Amino acid sequence: MYIRKEWLDALLKIVSPVMDALESGELKKKMPLSFHNERAEFAPLEAFGRSMLGLAPWLGVDSGDLEADEQMLQKKYRDKAVRCIAMATNPDSPDFMVFDSGGQPLVDAAFLAHAIVRAPNLLSEVPDVRHSLVEALKSSRRIPAFNCNWILFSAMVEAGLYTLGESYDIMRVLYALRIFQEWYKGDGVYGDGKMFHCDYYNSFVIQPMYVDLVKVFSKESNEIKAMSSDVIAHASRYASILERMIGPEGTYPVVGRSICYRFGAFQMLAQAALQHHLETGVSPASVRCGLTAVIRRVMGASDMFDDGGWLLPGVYGYQPELAEEYINIGSLYLCSAVFLPLGLSPADPFWSEPDESWSGKKVWSGGHIQIDHAKD
Repeated sequence: MYIRKEWLDALLKIVSPVMDALESGELKKKMPLSFHNERAEFAPLEAFGRSMLGLAPWLGVDSGDLEADEQMLQKKYRDKAVRCIAMATNPDSPDFMVFDSGGQPLVDAAFLAHAIVRAPNLLSEVPDVRHSLVEALKSSRRIPAFNCNWILFSAMVEAGLYTLGESYDIMRVLYALRIFQEWYKGDGVYGDGKMFHCDYYNSFVIQPMYVDLVKVFSKESNEIKAMSSDVIAHASRYASILERMIGPEGTYPVVGRSICYRFGAFQMLAQAALQHHLETGVSPASVRCGLTAVIRRVMGASDMFDDGGWLLPGVYGYQPELAEEYINIGSLYLCSAVFLPLGLSPADPFWSEPDESWSGKKVWSGGHIQIDHAKD
């Protein structure tokens, strides 16, 4: 299982500086805040919420399915994650984070809530930490969402509260899911608002959250249950498009905003593999090999990290000119979302099937793939 270890090593290399500093109550002290330092107030929650977003499925996988070395690592990071949540949400902590003002905290409260949805039992044995997280998530309700992908953040906070056994506001959920039905543009793609945007926000935010929201709340609402098959079908189609965007050398189109989130651009493909929602003709092994090529390509840059191991802005290495004004060092940790399939058992076909080239590698080496067609 060398490839699985390679993935896990890469994930932990990325998130460990965040998790280690926060566990000891020193994230605000140690985290580099010189890049777009006007965003420094929000950077700690951005770094933590986004690190947890990618870590969560691996933290939640049945430890009995793992080999001994991975079991020990998982136990270490489960305990670390709980201590980090305590540090982030306890008002007496030196690393207590802003959840309730300034706009941006709604985004990263939602990413942290999404992590809880992906690892629902993480806080089952620590009621005091669960309580402090609940209070933090509730406080984020004070922040109004913009009429774009942000309405999914409000809905995901409710999903986190629901997963934690708390009361929730179903109207925040229904509003987001209904509006995105209206914003569907066809062929597996939603607008970010009424207009289509040629960027990766369908993968950074929209479709991963949309799919998990309908999964969480289908049993609570017949309306949501009725829309779930279409939402999942659209996500599966979009995952197929993402698979075809991986070039033969692990590169991909550098297009649209927030491109410094690097291979977080493939979150929906990773999630479709995790949840067994890949379309017929897209094999788990080909997705594993394609995403491995992307991970190797991106992490092959010598200047992706600073001397302390913290991420630097860019796509391939340090390219600060590619970062919008709202991006700080914490924002970059959304790249962790590519590692979601670590939440699958090593025996799952994603990990166990023989290597298979992905579409881009097949066709550019003279091989054969299925013709691609748009879908409703």
